[in-house]
Amino acid sequence: MVNITAGLLGVVLIARHGDRLEFFQDPYTYTPTATYITPLGEVEEYISGQNLASLYLTPSSPSYINGINTTLADIDQLVFRADASGEGTVILNSMYALVQGMFPPTTYSNVTLSNGTTVTGPLGGYQYIPIQSVENTLDISLNSFTSCPNFDNHTAAFYASPQFQATAMEAAPFLMDLAPYLDGRSTNFTNMFNIFDYVNVQSIHNKTFYDMLPPTFLEQAYYYANFHEYGVFSDVSPGGIGNIAIQTVLPSIFTDLQSFANTSNPLKLALNGVSYKPFISLFNITQATVANPEIAGIVDYASVVALELSEGADGPTVTMKFRNGTTDMEFTTLPMFGNLTSVPLTQFINALAPYAINTTAEWCYACNQTTLNGCAACTLP
Repeated sequence: MVNITAGLLGVVLIARHGDRLEFFQDPYTYTPTATYITPLGEVEEYISGQNLASLYLTPSSPSYINGINTTLADIDQLVFRADASGEGTVILNSMYALVQGMFPPTTYSNVTLSNGTTVTGPLGGYQYIPIQSVENTLDISLNSFTSCPNFDNHTAAFYASPQFQATAMEAAPFLMDLAPYLDGRSTNFTNMFNIFDYVNVQSIHNKTFYDMLPPTFLEQAYYYANFHEYGVFSDVSPGGIGNIAIQTVLPSIFTDLQSFANTSNPLKLALNGVSYKPFISLFNITQATVANPEIAGIVDYASVVALELSEGADGPTVTMKFRNGTTDMEFTTLPMFGNLTSVPLTQFINALAPYAINTTAEWCYACNQTTLNGCAACTLP
């Protein structure tokens, strides 16, 4: 009889930032402008971190990560990264707030001096946990869809598609009714994300706007923005350029999961702080939207995907779970690859590895980029 170890071997987390101010991105190139996190966004992420701590860092939890230090963070067990290119410092600051929820100040953060005095770290034992700031000019893994000509072509082709044109015609009367509330912003359907983002941010932070906006308008804007963004950040083929937002994250996911499975490796927990785009591509490339079509769109602020690695009878297995923001208190298991709720690690990697973009040179080739982000030094086939 095989002895199955209780708990988890490790978890890869993919987390969206928290509430922020208005954000504009070019609808044809997705070139972003900077924005700022709000105190609400920081609180959302802190609560998210607390939720994750209760789930993965609490020994009594059935999802406890075996062997992880729960009192004082062991940085050898952790690898935390955040996209620093997408929305200014919003994503990086969000991850700092999330990590503080997971690893709050503790009196265990202390040192006893030779004279017998015990000194606790400042702010009640604040834990200074490093988070790698990932700039796409140096590392394209967390923000691979900008400066990518082939992705721009994919976006333009989607805008020219019959499905997009039909949905734009359907949305036209609504956008005409919405126009007086947009402060002069373009109502062209290609601008649908920016329209939704403005309405959403104003509805959260501007009481006058909130009181004036008809009750169904935010919901309708969200519906059309979901259609818009899913079309841009997904693809009919798993290897299609529309999935590039997750294709460049896959190599680190594989490496982290394999590290968890290696008992001689101390790594237990990996975190990738990102925008909403990799979520869309991940759900598309794993076929998670087949059983859960409601997730095919823009995830809420502070949403988290957890790729849990556990020890099964025939080896390590991967389970994908999702929590849509902090109002969704429970994680939901998302079936993958034809309704599989648990996938052997080797099968998970073999299914996705053909679509992974492993190096900058591979990204340059996939994007047909020849000058930016180090591509000038790369030789394309």
